Amino acid sequence: MMLTQEEKTRLRTLAQRYAAAAALPEQDARRAGWERFNTLEPERPRVLIDQMPWNELNVDGCLNNRVDEPYWRRVETWMLRELYKWDHMRADMVLDPYIKLERPIHNSGWGLDAKVTRLLTDQTSDVASQSMECLINEPEDLEKIHTPTLTLDEARQAEIAEAAEELFDGVIGWRFTGIVLHLGAWDTIAYWMGVENCYIELMDRPEMMHALMEKMTKGYLGMIEQANRMRLFDTQTHYCHCSHTYRPDDPASPDGVSGDAWAFGLAQLFTAVSPQITADFECAYMKRIFPHFRHIYYGCCDRLDDRMEIVSQLPNVRKISCSPWSHREAFAEKLPRHIIMSNKPSPALLATDSFDEDAVRADLRRTIDAAKKNGVQLEMILKDISTVRYDPRRLWRFSEIALEECGR
Repeated sequence: MMLTQEEKTRLRTLAQRYAAAAALPEQDARRAGWERFNTLEPERPRVLIDQMPWNELNVDGCLNNRVDEPYWRRVETWMLRELYKWDHMRADMVLDPYIKLERPIHNSGWGLDAKVTRLLTDQTSDVASQSMECLINEPEDLEKIHTPTLTLDEARQAEIAEAAEELFDGVIGWRFTGIVLHLGAWDTIAYWMGVENCYIELMDRPEMMHALMEKMTKGYLGMIEQANRMRLFDTQTHYCHCSHTYRPDDPASPDGVSGDAWAFGLAQLFTAVSPQITADFECAYMKRIFPHFRHIYYGCCDRLDDRMEIVSQLPNVRKISCSPWSHREAFAEKLPRHIIMSNKPSPALLATDSFDEDAVRADLRRTIDAAKKNGVQLEMILKDISTVRYDPRRLWRFSEIALEECGR
């Protein structure tokens, strides 16, 4: 893990820029605002932007990497992107006063390697159409699935810590981050089987799909037990599924156990199944997993307004995603008042031939009005952005418009 002097200078320079922004007095005010917001004190809607088409934002080379060593290149990328967001579309983001370093945790996997064919329309983009080969064709294929083994590379962690002490000494503190567990079992299954095959088997062989979910559930519980034993869960990033998670009632001295941590669950392909399927094949299993965590963020691109009574009863759920496929008025009306409405404005509004600010405002106002009418706490998280047509200012302007509409 040798860094050249040029790479060290690069990382230290970025850390100095990050430290200056993170030390601004407004960071404390922003953090306190999120703490009030997340504990349901009266606050205006919050705005964040994430999961961007970074290939389209780097028009002037400002996001170019200069570090070759793989681990520290990821750290460099993280600092570059945090600073880019802060400079151009900060919305309600918060910069914590320390550099966040991933712990070197290895996951052995489930035993099945998805076979995926990708089709790209833009060779510089991460966004692709995907076709999956079905790997689970008979009940016997379930025997290939095993509980993942988690391993912390302690020697590597010691090397990272030593390098961090040198790089950031006198500039800014640093902390190791851990696991924010992705409990989207059906996302994983979709990669193993393909979405269409999942639908067919749910109808034709529900007993096999129940057996599959039983294996997945035992696997998640096994990973939770391993991570708790090694204290691997994250309590340092204050971020879960693109949302800030600051709460004043969370432990001040985290131990890295699931009982102090956030996790997130979702069943995106269940947008096209009945609520009863969600209850039987998703919620029945998540009810055994979610109690192990302090807080849960639930949902992503799945439609949930038509099954709110089911998903809102899941244990420890604090935020539920209102995707562009949900009917937002119905969502706000049905959402229990102790849960935050985590709305996802449609990223399609940024992908049109010309950027229509009036359409953006109308879309935001519709959601704000629905939340206000029903007395629910609202956050706006623009994410899953495939393209801005190589016009980064669309994102910058969206941030400004959203803050204006949310009353800042």
